[in-house]
Amino acid sequence: MKPIRGLSVWSLHVPPVLVWVFSRYSALKEEGNVLFKVGDMQGAACCYTKALKLSGSQAESAVLHRNRAACYLRLEEYSKAESDASKALETDPGDMKARFRRAQAFQKLGRLDQAFLDVQRCAQLEPKNKAFQDLLRQLGAQIQHKVMLSQLNSTDARVQQMFSLLLDASAKESDRQKAAQNLVVLSREEAGAEQIFRNDGVKLIQKLLQSKQEEIVLSALRTLVGLCTGHQSRVSQLCAVMGSDVSTVSLAACHLLQVMFEALTEGMRREIRGKEEAILPEPSKELRSMLRHLLGMMPASNVSGPGRDSAINLLVKQVPRKSLKNPDNSLTLWVIDQGLKKILEVAGTVPELSEGLRLTDNSHMSCSVLLSKLYDDLKSDKERENFNKLCEEYVQQHFSRPGLDGKLRAIQTVSVLLQGPSDVGNRTLEMSGMMDAVISLCASEDVTHQQVAVEALIHAAGKAKRASFITANGVTLLKDLYKKSENDRIRVRALVGLCKLGSAGGTDFSMKQFAEGSTLKLAKQCRKWLCNESLPPTSRRWSVEGLAYLTFDADVKEDLVEDKNALQAMFELSEDKTVLFAVGSTLVNCTNSYEVEKPDPQLVELAKYAKQHVPEEHPKDAPSYVEKRLAKLLEAGVVSALVCMVKQESPALTEACRECIARVFLAVVERQEDRGTVVAQGGGKALIPLASDNTDVGKIKAAQALAKITITSNPEIAFPGERIYEVVRPLVSLLSLDCTLLQNFEALMALTNLAGINDRLRQKIIKEKAVPKIEGYMFEEHDLVRASATECMCNLVLSPEVQKLFLATGNDRLKLLVLYSGEEDERLRKAAAGTLAMLTAEQPQLYLQILRQCFKIVQALLLSEIPDLRHRGVVIVQNMMQAEKSLAESLMESEALEILSVLAKGGEDMPDPVSKIAQNCLDKAMEYGIIMSREGKEKCKGTEP
Repeated sequence: MKPIRGLSVWSLHVPPVLVWVFSRYSALKEEGNVLFKVGDMQGAACCYTKALKLSGSQAESAVLHRNRAACYLRLEEYSKAESDASKALETDPGDMKARFRRAQAFQKLGRLDQAFLDVQRCAQLEPKNKAFQDLLRQLGAQIQHKVMLSQLNSTDARVQQMFSLLLDASAKESDRQKAAQNLVVLSREEAGAEQIFRNDGVKLIQKLLQSKQEEIVLSALRTLVGLCTGHQSRVSQLCAVMGSDVSTVSLAACHLLQVMFEALTEGMRREIRGKEEAILPEPSKELRSMLRHLLGMMPASNVSGPGRDSAINLLVKQVPRKSLKNPDNSLTLWVIDQGLKKILEVAGTVPELSEGLRLTDNSHMSCSVLLSKLYDDLKSDKERENFNKLCEEYVQQHFSRPGLDGKLRAIQTVSVLLQGPSDVGNRTLEMSGMMDAVISLCASEDVTHQQVAVEALIHAAGKAKRASFITANGVTLLKDLYKKSENDRIRVRALVGLCKLGSAGGTDFSMKQFAEGSTLKLAKQCRKWLCNESLPPTSRRWSVEGLAYLTFDADVKEDLVEDKNALQAMFELSEDKTVLFAVGSTLVNCTNSYEVEKPDPQLVELAKYAKQHVPEEHPKDAPSYVEKRLAKLLEAGVVSALVCMVKQESPALTEACRECIARVFLAVVERQEDRGTVVAQGGGKALIPLASDNTDVGKIKAAQALAKITITSNPEIAFPGERIYEVVRPLVSLLSLDCTLLQNFEALMALTNLAGINDRLRQKIIKEKAVPKIEGYMFEEHDLVRASATECMCNLVLSPEVQKLFLATGNDRLKLLVLYSGEEDERLRKAAAGTLAMLTAEQPQLYLQILRQCFKIVQALLLSEIPDLRHRGVVIVQNMMQAEKSLAESLMESEALEILSVLAKGGEDMPDPVSKIAQNCLDKAMEYGIIMSREGKEKCKGTEP
C-alpha cells in the first residue's frame, strides 16, 4: 500500500495507550542516560530496566542491554554485565561497544581467552582505537602469566626427576645423559629455568662440569646458556673448560661466557631470575673477574689453540667501547694495564719453537685485531704513549736476550703489531738493530727463522718510505729466496713480499717500482699457487695477499677476472677467516670501488709546468673496462662470496674488511639490470648489517647500495618480513650534508617507495626523524633532488602525524606545495599536486586555505596538457566540492564550471578517470542546487511567457 502524499504516519489513528508507552519509554531511556553521565550507576540501571519492559523492538532492547552492561561494569557486577552485553550481541553481532563491554566483563571474571577473542575482534575492525589496543595488550600479558604459572606447576616435577637421575650414582649412564639433555631443554623455557634456580640447580651444574664425560659437560654448559641468556649469573671454571682440547666443549663454554658478558654489560636493568640478585651484587666487579680469567688464558700453556682464540674473540667483543660517543673507556685501560703483556705473549709466539704456546692459523690475526681495537679505543696522547711504552718494553726485553729465540719472538711481535696498530708497529720496527736483524734472518738457513723474518719484511713494507728502503735493501734477497728456496712456505712469502713492493705506487700508473711486465709475471705465479689445491691453506692464503697488492695494476685485474679457476679458488678460500681482508681488497681493486680524487685540470697543468709529479690513470681503468670486469665477477659468483664473508663470526672481519665488502656491493649494484641477481643471491640481507656495523665510509657505501636496490626492486621481496623495517635507518642516514647529492637523491627515492607500502613503514620513517630532513631537501636547488623530496612527502602525508604539520598555524608548508604545483618542472608539479590531492582528501580544514592560495593554480592544473596533472587537478576540485557547499559555490562561480564541463565530455586526450571525476564534480554541484541539469533548464525555458 503506497503512502498518501502529504500525510504523515502520525496523522493516522494511533491508540492513545501506544502513544503513552512510547513517550514513557523515551523518557526512561533519557533519564537513564542523564543519571549515567552524572555517575549514578544504580539509578541509571534501574531506569534502563524499566525501559526494557516498555521497549517495542529487539533493536531498542539491544541498546538498553548494552547501556545497562556499562552500568553493571561500574558497579562491579560483572556476571550481569556479561549477560546484558551478550543479549545485545545476539541482536546486533557488529555492536563494538557491547562486544568491548563483554570483553571487560570476561576479563574481570577471569575468562581471559573469551575476553581476548572479543577485544581482538574489536581491534581488527577498529585498529586505531587506543582502548581496544590497551585491553588487548593487558589480556596478552595476563594470559602469558597464567600459562607460565601452570607451566611452573607441571615443570617442577620434571625438573625434580632430572635432578634425581643426575644425582643418582647407581643410575644407568644412558639415563643420566638423557636427563642432562632434558635439563638443557627445560633451561630454555622460562618455567623450567625458574624451577632449576629454585632447586639450587646451579650447584648441580657446577658438579657436572667436572665430569669426565664429554656429553655430560656439554649438556651442563648448554643448560647454563639457557639459564644465563639475558640474565646475570656466576659460574666457576668456565675459562678452564673453554681451554679444553675438545672443540665442541670449548665452543659451548665460549658461547656461555658470551651470554654472561652480555648479561653483565647490558642486562643489569633487566629482571633477575631466582637467587641471582643475592649472588651478584656488583656486576662490574664480576665482569673484571671474568676478564682477569680470560687474560690469564693468554700465556697459559695448558690452553688449546681454539680456546685461546675464543678468549681473544671475547675480549674483542666485550672490552672496547661499542661507540666512541660513550666517554668511559676505563675497561680498555684496565685490560691494557693488567693484560697487555699477556696478549703480547700470544703475539710473539712462534709455534715452531720448542715449548711455544699452542696456536691456530687464526691466532696471530685475532691478536692483531684485539691490539688494534684496544689502541683505537684510547682517548688521549698520554694513554697512547703508555700503550707504545708497554709494547716497546716487551719487544726490547726479548730482543736484547742472548740467542735467536728472543729475537724471533721480538720480530714476531712486531709483525703482529704492524698488522694491528701499525703506528705502534712502526715505532718498534725503528728500534736500534731491528731492521738489520730482519734482513739478516731472511738469509738464515733455518726455515722458521726465514719465515718469521720474511713475514716481518712483508708487513713492514706498508708505507712508501719503508717500501723504498726495502726495495733498495731487500728486493734482491727476496728474489733469491723465491728462486732458490726449496721450501714452499718461504717461496710464497717471498713472492708476496715482491708483490707488495711492486705495487708500492698504488693506482698511479706512472709510479712503478719494477720493470714493465714484472707485476703480470708475479700475478701469474700467485694465481698458480692459489689454484694448487695440493698446497696447504696457509700457503694459498699468502697468494691472495699477493693479489691484493698486485691488483692495483689494471693489467693484473684484467687477467684475474678472465681466470675463472683463480676466482673460484679465491672465493672458496674466503671461508678462511684470516684471508677476508685480502679477498676484500682484491675485489675492491678489481671493481675500482676505491676513492679516486680527480684533480682540477688547471692544477694539473700547473703541476706539469712546475715539473711536479702528476698521478696517471691506467687506460684499462676506464669505466668501460670496469663494467666488463663487474659482469665477469658477477658471473663467477662474487655476490655469494661476499654474503659468506659477511656471515663470518671472527675478529678478522674488521671494520676495514666490512668497508671493502660494502664498496664491492655498491659497485655490483651500479647497473640496474644486475640488482635482481644481487637480491636473489642474498645481497640485500647481507647489506643491512654492513650499514650499521662498519666504518663511517662503509656505512654510507652499504646504505647507498641498499638505496639502489630499494629504488628498482620491490622492497617487500628484496627485504622480506621484518627486515624491510631495518632498511629505513640506513636510508635516512644518507639524508646528510656529508653525503653527495646523488646519495641524497637515491635515499629520497628509496624512502618514497617504502613510504608508499604501509603505515607502519611510514611511522618508522617518522620515528627516525626523517621528515624535517626531507622538508629541507624540498628547498634544494637541484631539480631532481627537490622533486624526489616532494614525491617522498606525497607518500608520507598519508600519515596523520605528517598531516598535522600542515595544519599547524603559522607554517608555509601548504604555500610551498601550491607554488610548486605551478612550477615549470613537470615532475615537481606532479609531486606537489599529488600531495595537495591527498591532503584535501584527508584534512577538510585545509580546503579554505587551498581555495585562497591556489585558485588560479588549480585552474591551471585543470587546463594542463599533461594528463597526470589534469587528473590531480580534478581530484583536488572534487575533494573541495565534497567538503562543503560554500566552497563548491565559489568554484562554480569561476571558470572552473566551464572547464569541468569540457573535461566531463571527454575526448581522445581525456582519460576516462578525468572525465568521470569531472562529471562527479558537476553532479555534486547539481545536488547542491548550484547549477541545473539540462532537463531542468529546458523546463525553466518552457515556463517563460
